[in-house]
Amino acid sequence: MGYIAKSTAPIRLKAFLVGCCDANGSLADVREYLAELGELVDTLGVDVCGEMSIRIREPNPKFYIGSGKAEELKEAAAAAEADVIIFDDPLGPSQQRNLEKLCRRKVIDRQEVILDIFADRAQTREAVLQVELARCQYFLPRLTGAWSHLSRQRGGGTGARGDGEKQIEYDRRQLKDRIAELERELGVIRKQRSVQRKGRFRNNMPTAAIVGYTNAGKSTLLNTLTASSVLAEDKLFATLDPTTRRLVLPDNTEVLLTDTVGFIRKLPHALVEAFKSTLEEAILADFILLILDVSNPQAHEHWETTLSVLNELGAAEKTILAVFNKMDLQPDPLALLRIKSLAPDALFVSCKDGTGLDELKERLMRQVNGSAQIMTLQIPPEKAEHIALLHAKCRIFESNYSDDGKFCAVAKIAPQYLGLFGSYSLKNKQDHSIRS
Repeated sequence: MGYIAKSTAPIRLKAFLVGCCDANGSLADVREYLAELGELVDTLGVDVCGEMSIRIREPNPKFYIGSGKAEELKEAAAAAEADVIIFDDPLGPSQQRNLEKLCRRKVIDRQEVILDIFADRAQTREAVLQVELARCQYFLPRLTGAWSHLSRQRGGGTGARGDGEKQIEYDRRQLKDRIAELERELGVIRKQRSVQRKGRFRNNMPTAAIVGYTNAGKSTLLNTLTASSVLAEDKLFATLDPTTRRLVLPDNTEVLLTDTVGFIRKLPHALVEAFKSTLEEAILADFILLILDVSNPQAHEHWETTLSVLNELGAAEKTILAVFNKMDLQPDPLALLRIKSLAPDALFVSCKDGTGLDELKERLMRQVNGSAQIMTLQIPPEKAEHIALLHAKCRIFESNYSDDGKFCAVAKIAPQYLGLFGSYSLKNKQDHSIRS
């Protein structure tokens, strides 16, 4: 399954792209969508040999586009010597088959392209299973007609079922069984992920999910802040699996940052459903870092798409810290002003030259320390490991030792350590001073 992902030929395939809008739509917007579809196709190693923007009153049941435009498409794709025709809009199974029969070329849609990219990029067991589930659900309704040529070859009497129909029934049953098996396996993995999350919650470690449009620089930001080496490439959907890293801020407070799968316009709903457990990182995080590529001409649309997906996930009401990345690639001050109107409190950063990263850390400290507490502590000398932990993980304002050897301090205690150091607090005692 998957036309493009299967190609291993040294000669690159050639794709002819088709975008549509209704009577009130803008063909300029269609061309923007086709430019992004071209990037998606290029990610799979396929060349774009031509494109067509079409205005339609309403989708045609047979070809999606009108029969006249379908004939034009047939001629244009043939002239461009295209191997495959790719629609930017979702096609129904019958529309796909009718177009293939007319154009004598493979016809797929944007959904299948994204599914192929996800299949190519999946690394962990969970991601592989999630993508396979989405692909099985996508191709299940497209089995009809796949073996009809066998029925025509066989013939048969009235009421007889041909070999093609038997093959379809067999394939459908196999695919449904596989879907059930994948859902069971993913259920086990989701339980394991839930246990991991509970472990984080028990530690009360503040968490932030890094979300944004694909290729906005999320993984690069994670690497830069935490000195890690998560895969980061200048490609759409370079990483699919959530990666969590610990960030120690300048005041020694800590936060867990989780890089999530990138969003995109017209993200197939099947993928949103399949990656629910991965995207739940955004739902369960204490706050969200929304990353935007300021150098991209469609930055406004990317912002709206990201907020739309967050809303679909039920995470749009969370505290969102907007971070506009790739400042080194956007010198136009007017463009920056327009982008800043999206989020007046946003930070402008560049992972490449370090612009704004110190300010970002300061903002993260303010966000994390919103739940921190300042405590006056007395820690007995036999708890040297806790004194060492206080020095390593918390911000100490004052400190000294009492006559009886206790370590006395006024310190800002990060949320995950409130339970531990609360037992040493002088909060409810009459003497709150640090004794000499």
